[in-house]
Amino acid sequence: MPAPPSTTPALPSLQRRAEERRHPDWVRAARADPGTRFLVSRGTSHLVRRDPQVEIVFLAAGDLALGAIDDADLVLLGWFRGERCVLVDLPPERSLSVPGAVYEELRALLPLLGEDQAQLLSYARALGVWRARHRHCGVCGAPTRPRSAGHVLACSDAACAAEFFPRIDPAIIVLVTDGARALLGRQKSWPAGRYSALAGFVEPGESLEDAVVREVEEETGTRVERVRYFASQPWPFPASLMLGFHAQARQGPVRLDGELEDARWFDRQELQPAATVLLPPPYTIARRLIDAWSQEQSNP
Repeated sequence: MPAPPSTTPALPSLQRRAEERRHPDWVRAARADPGTRFLVSRGTSHLVRRDPQVEIVFLAAGDLALGAIDDADLVLLGWFRGERCVLVDLPPERSLSVPGAVYEELRALLPLLGEDQAQLLSYARALGVWRARHRHCGVCGAPTRPRSAGHVLACSDAACAAEFFPRIDPAIIVLVTDGARALLGRQKSWPAGRYSALAGFVEPGESLEDAVVREVEEETGTRVERVRYFASQPWPFPASLMLGFHAQARQGPVRLDGELEDARWFDRQELQPAATVLLPPPYTIARRLIDAWSQEQSNP
């Protein structure tokens, strides 16, 4: 994006207004309101236009194409730029065509969208993935039905009546430094030359700080200290919340555990934009961690 739903508080352009989800006639109100705007997702792709710039395609409440959409496929996102905003959550095999518009995956769109639209699509994608993965009750196997304007999936078997809520997977991402150098790693699947901050999922019963210490030691053999929280970033691929940290460690030999293809120490000059190392994209929290440390080094 210019920075996706990022490391700053929620943007005022998106107001979730959770209290509106409790209204049993919310769908009727949304369809009747000429100000309602509908964004369309098909599986994990979203309907956008690319001319003259990349933007979400918003349909108006009176659009004829919406008449064939089942109420169960609608999810109230909140109010976006002052207008009611509803997700049309279509399965991958269905489509809703709009002249001049295409369906695209969010990851490719993030560097191109405005920050508020990137935040909105990240929100929509996370809900869509969760809904697709909970079409059946995890307790008894019966089909689930949407409630609370699409933000709750309830078991259709009254004898079970289990309810399921949107979930996120907490993950830490940490820039480890020794004061003058930073420890970065790379996955084999990444573009040639790309290195990034170390990351991993938080395990059950584990604090965020303990997860930082464990992940760094497991992946590189490095023992860290002075773990400091930096910021967070939603990362809906598929449903993570990235929690960013800085941590200090003594520079030493790197011992890989097989998860990373490589990891090594870099000085600040090697991590400048003109250097040969390919850094994470600017809209990621990994890049923000690196840039913040680099700035601190240049202004001690």
